[in-house]
Amino acid sequence: MTAPKAVRGSSRTSRADWTRAALDTLIEEGVDQVKVAVLSKRLKCARSSFYWYFKDRQALLGALLSHWQATNTAAIVTQATAPADSINLALVNLFACWIDGGQFDTQLDFAVRDWARRDGTVRQAVDVSDQTRIAALTAMFTRFDYPPAEAKIRARIVYFTQIGYDALDQRETNFERAQSGPDYLFCMTGHEPTPRETQAVLALGG
Repeated sequence: MTAPKAVRGSSRTSRADWTRAALDTLIEEGVDQVKVAVLSKRLKCARSSFYWYFKDRQALLGALLSHWQATNTAAIVTQATAPADSINLALVNLFACWIDGGQFDTQLDFAVRDWARRDGTVRQAVDVSDQTRIAALTAMFTRFDYPPAEAKIRARIVYFTQIGYDALDQRETNFERAQSGPDYLFCMTGHEPTPRETQAVLALGG
């Protein structure tokens, strides 16, 4: 498809602008409202400028899914594989991506999961992403000599606890969450946190 000639507004509106507007719309209104006409009104620009950056709406949706994978799944994998001297400190690294201001976008994650309920292709992508995340957490535990079966269960406990926490829309501040951090470390790893580990998790509260 040949991109239409740009009209007034296209020079001011970038691919990143269209993507950000689409992400915001996905989170706030759902995938059904991620339409060129809706986004152009949001951006206050001509619809034709969209086609400078995307072949069609489906291409934009694909870009949103790729962004979600690169943002959320990559955040968990990166933090789970970060260097750490102990399993408790490895878990502190992981916690950092989930607190407010961290790399993981909770609202986007739930928007994509809602999208997956009505789109089989997205459902498959979510399933693969969940498997990738849990595999990274399992590897994190096996790195510290947990038996494979136990490592997998502990990884699932950590991951499902966080997903459930977000689903319940808990309104704790970072400080409040961090105060429970030492107890979470003990329950999730089976190791009482040292003073250094306790200080590290409490520091996540700001």
